[in-house]
Amino acid sequence: MGRQKSDLDRAPLDGEWVKSSRSAGNGNACVQLMALPGGVALGDSKRPDLAPLRCTRTELAVFLRAAKAGLFDRP
Repeated sequence: MGRQKSDLDRAPLDGEWVKSSRSAGNGNACVQLMALPGGVALGDSKRPDLAPLRCTRTELAVFLRAAKAGLFDRP
């Protein structure tokens, strides 16, 4: 694990969680993001007791491209 990733893992979660505008009618059932220095934290609003996933902006971009390409679609 490189310096950037280890710094990200230690960054405090003291920012504001942001939810998708499409989650308006779903109450607390959504993924939320928080900007961190060097990356983002991803949390599950219905399970705030779980530690959020932390990833660099590059890791998030790669994941989003793969999801948009259908690489995680079920048969």
